[in-house]
Amino acid sequence: MPRNAGDLDHVAHSFVSLALACTMLCPAPSRAEQWQDHQGHCTPERELHWRGGTLRLENDLFAGTDSNYTNGVALTLVSHDMEGRLDPGCQPWALGLYTRLLGWADPGFWRSAGAESASQNVVMRAGQSMYTPEDKARTDLIHDDRPYAGLLYLSLAWNRRVHPERAGYEMLDVRELSLGVIGPWSLAEQSQNFVHSMRGIERFNGWDNQLHNEPAFQLALERKYKAFTRGAVQPGWGSDLIGNYGLRLGNIETAASTGVELRAGWNIPNDFGSYAIRPGVENRPPSAAANLRSAQSPSVTAPRPGVHAFANLEGKAVAWDFSLDGNMFRSSHRVSRRPWVAQAAIGISSQWLVSGHGVRLALMRVWRTREFDEQLGHHAFGSIALSFEI
Repeated sequence: MPRNAGDLDHVAHSFVSLALACTMLCPAPSRAEQWQDHQGHCTPERELHWRGGTLRLENDLFAGTDSNYTNGVALTLVSHDMEGRLDPGCQPWALGLYTRLLGWADPGFWRSAGAESASQNVVMRAGQSMYTPEDKARTDLIHDDRPYAGLLYLSLAWNRRVHPERAGYEMLDVRELSLGVIGPWSLAEQSQNFVHSMRGIERFNGWDNQLHNEPAFQLALERKYKAFTRGAVQPGWGSDLIGNYGLRLGNIETAASTGVELRAGWNIPNDFGSYAIRPGVENRPPSAAANLRSAQSPSVTAPRPGVHAFANLEGKAVAWDFSLDGNMFRSSHRVSRRPWVAQAAIGISSQWLVSGHGVRLALMRVWRTREFDEQLGHHAFGSIALSFEI
């Protein structure tokens, strides 16, 4: 819990900042109506409407440890699909600004947005991550272990799904911008102390040595491939393979990665897989059934109950990681980061209908190789994600 008035100010400041950021992305009916009155092209399909969300929790206590990447939580909101060419004037101003910025910085991302097979959606994510050394009792700076570090962030992403003409595969491109804060203002210490107090777990005593406050930013670019399938699910028993590669730039992390996921089960959802929390990844892409609504019956496009198992492998080349390299803009504690990291995960995911609304639960166990030279061995953590459709 906050230890003094300064901590309370930091708590209030951080939550107010996130609240203001969220309001900037909420639909603004008056503005949409103004555009519609003056230009006549802001149809409901081009405006922002939320379709559902995901609450995701990751913690190494699921793997019997309490160190390194020790906790991550994220709340994600996902919009309805938007098809055809997009007009930034029909969107909330923050999203419209990001759309224009993306069009200037990465014009190729929108090149096929108007294709008949293309659809887009928006993902907004608010989250917190925290990292600690192995020894929770020590109050001094532990030079040969990773720094105490926390990150509080808000992310905004465009997902664009395209089925190239006459191709047997489809692609999902993601462009995600994350802004936040590293250091005491991330509230990592207060969050961990609160949870440990509630559960009767001994607190970590070295948070006074955590990284300094500094702004956090990152741009993530991701592309995934999978075999093209019509409808909301692959009906019956089946399997598929999903490939991906990505690039992340910023003082949160600068890295390049590639990976593959294998899925097998009954009524596998027609999405692009399940992943642990990281930038540029969200398992709620635009619906593959979006461009079939006028030609197919609802029974073809509607979600169906199902369950599947999955396993994924990922390799990553890391040039910067704030949780290992420390602060970028001032001197701080850091360790000897390893440039190559591998990660493996297995899990199970199920979806079902509750009062006509789709609900999904995904459970995952993740193993990660050593991330810095002083680390004693590999790290493991568990992940649980609950998704819903409005």
